[in-house]
Amino acid sequence: MDLLKVSSKSNPNSVAGAIAGVIREKGIAEVQSVGAGALNQAVKAIAIARGFLAPLGIELVCSPAFSEIKIDGEIRTAIRMIVEPKRSI
Repeated sequence: MDLLKVSSKSNPNSVAGAIAGVIREKGIAEVQSVGAGALNQAVKAIAIARGFLAPLGIELVCSPAFSEIKIDGEIRTAIRMIVEPKRSI
């Protein structure tokens, strides 16, 4: 699964294009952010990606989870969001 790292300075439209591309290619994407600003940009990107993929008949869903990562030797808590097409029951 491809991991897309989002920062507070990430452009949501660019991240959305990356998410849409990974979804089309692999069927699932993982978006990781650390901090409120980064999470804000990630959520905006996922919303924009939904708009990119909706005309193709792909409805996206997102499952958030916590993850501990090491940044500069320090353990930080990240939010990871699994983004994938909605499955029909």
